[in-house]
Amino acid sequence: MPTLDKNTTESLKDLDILVEVPGAPKVPSKDIPPVLCDRSHRVYQYFVDTGKQMFKSAGVVVNTFESLEPKACKAIQERKCIPNGPLPPIFCVGPLAITGESRKENECLTWLDSQPSRSVLYLCFGSMGVFSSSQLKEMAIGLEKSGVRFLWAVRAPKEDGPTQARKTGSIATEPCLEAIFPEGFLDRTKDRGFIVKSWAPQLAILNHGSVGGFVTHCGWKSILEAVCAGVPMLGWPLYAEQKMNSIFLVEEMKVGLAVKLADEDDFVSAAELEERVTELMNSKKGEAVRERVKALREAAVVAKSEGGSTYVAMERLVESFK
Repeated sequence: MPTLDKNTTESLKDLDILVEVPGAPKVPSKDIPPVLCDRSHRVYQYFVDTGKQMFKSAGVVVNTFESLEPKACKAIQERKCIPNGPLPPIFCVGPLAITGESRKENECLTWLDSQPSRSVLYLCFGSMGVFSSSQLKEMAIGLEKSGVRFLWAVRAPKEDGPTQARKTGSIATEPCLEAIFPEGFLDRTKDRGFIVKSWAPQLAILNHGSVGGFVTHCGWKSILEAVCAGVPMLGWPLYAEQKMNSIFLVEEMKVGLAVKLADEDDFVSAAELEERVTELMNSKKGEAVRERVKALREAAVVAKSEGGSTYVAMERLVESFK
């Protein structure tokens, strides 16, 4: 951020450029989090100030592992990201995702038990992601036309308009499915679809043998959980840094595809969702993504094993506290 701040006097929101950060894919300025696109925003200044002081830190803990982000890790180690002082210790201790959770009885997991291997598409957009009624209807149409089996965590809709994040701490009301979806949708898809109202046991779902794809808002925690489970992703970013994560997911990690968002309001059409879902679940391109995420799942296991990069980084981190 200090380098970006130094190289221009304009806010990114006023520029139509590709932002280049060492070790990362080029990102369109419109996909940078809004608070970082406005030089007058207090969060923007906080990031700039933090970047300038980074070299003074006792260490930087990162929830990643070297095989997942080799270019980024290399760029940091080569001091391309902290140019104004000594490099502090970097501890890549990821993937920090809960993997030992015991399976609890849940109706959706019982339903998954009856589905063929790797046949189900799981859709979930985090604890804060909400859609308009019109977008939810469009999603239902796209899923129905795709013909795939699906497990969908649905939250009550907001007013029509651009997709937003639910305010932290707000209480989500349980959705009325009959009012949300097109008439007859639930009945027509009852043999291949399962709807979960609001909350779903994501870790258990992703690690279930019947799940073969994940439509995600591209929150970093969800990405790591999917990588650890070996499940390919379809990125549908909603807010914060998720558009950047989606680009990284597709272009750098190569463990997912992405839906095309409408320029004016980020709306996704039924036809677009149908095409991308089919591509992920039933195409050679989807199969290549599937093989790549399997390889990264194995790399994550190696990284956390004794002598692996994460294991060693965690040892170094613990030692630094002494």
